[in-house]
Amino acid sequence: MNVIQKVEHWGDAHHAKWLDIVRIVLGLIIFSKGIALISDTGAQQEILINNSIFGFSGMMASVAIHIVAFAHLVGGILIIIGLVTRFAVVIQIPILICAIVFVNIANGFSALNSELWLSLIVLCLLILFWIVGSGPLSVDHQIKNKR
Repeated sequence: MNVIQKVEHWGDAHHAKWLDIVRIVLGLIIFSKGIALISDTGAQQEILINNSIFGFSGMMASVAIHIVAFAHLVGGILIIIGLVTRFAVVIQIPILICAIVFVNIANGFSALNSELWLSLIVLCLLILFWIVGSGPLSVDHQIKNKR
């Protein structure tokens, strides 16, 4: 048994049911962020073009925003229902790290920057669910029990 399998087994064995509610809320937050990205791509493009160290063009910024929005929408739904939760969480972690480093810190590291604090909390929760998994109130658990 390798380290990843040991962590997965430990997470499955030590998962409290109240964490499923936290997982569902986390999925709703990520899904709503995906909707926010899709609904206002112009402002997001402007932020990405002005604050980017990568030198995105308008087209490249638009493609990046749509990829991130798609990942948030699909990942949020997968996290909400608890289907392939660890995979969905692993896809979200690099997106959140980039958001924290390249977008949120540009606004300043202060108590008034609520978007930064929300991103940090979501990142910590994503890491938590990467370790503990989806829990007993999930599609993953139902599939595992049917076998």
